[in-house]
Amino acid sequence: MADEVTLLDFWASPFGMRVRIALAEKGVKYEYSEQDSRDKSALLLQMNPVYKKIPRPILFHNGKAVCDSLIIVQYVDEAWMGNAPLLPSDPYQRAQSRFWADFIDKKVYEITRKIWTTKGEELEGAKKDFIECLKLLEGELGDKRYYGGEKLGYVDVAFVPFYCWFYAYEKCGNFNIEKECPKIIAWAKRCMQKESVSKSLEDPKKVYEYVLERRKTLRVD
Repeated sequence: MADEVTLLDFWASPFGMRVRIALAEKGVKYEYSEQDSRDKSALLLQMNPVYKKIPRPILFHNGKAVCDSLIIVQYVDEAWMGNAPLLPSDPYQRAQSRFWADFIDKKVYEITRKIWTTKGEELEGAKKDFIECLKLLEGELGDKRYYGGEKLGYVDVAFVPFYCWFYAYEKCGNFNIEKECPKIIAWAKRCMQKESVSKSLEDPKKVYEYVLERRKTLRVD
């Protein structure tokens, strides 16, 4: 009997893109259910009672729900172990991968949201903090091809979805990410050469159009 897999997600969510990449890397076929970020479905609220929101996706696997993108990616890695692993087998390396994915979750998203939802001094501070985060991530990448070494791994999956938002950050913040952190852009372009990534990420200009609409709603401009 084939696995029944459904992903509840919002198209522009970098968190949902993580799950899409992981499923693609594992060769898992699934149904996709688009969720409105401002009009939560009854199913979303029922199955995600803690967060009650998108952009946090939900994966249904044979009738059981798994919530939160990083937990879902780990679940996908373990549920389909026969395919290329995302997390390293070494316990220390696994711990390090989880640390950096958690860093991305707690730092990058909150900082970058300020780039497109604020202005003035708060915006300038967010840009500075974002570049500092990227430089730390450049240091962790070092001379490796991917954060996972020679192949795409857990930290790559956690981080690369934000790449399709970079254009929106630059337009809203009036700065150039490649000028400040060229190694991050080079890494992201390598990731984009993989079909699992390129087909899972959204068009940066479409994301920017969404951001402009949200800025109007939030009365940022």
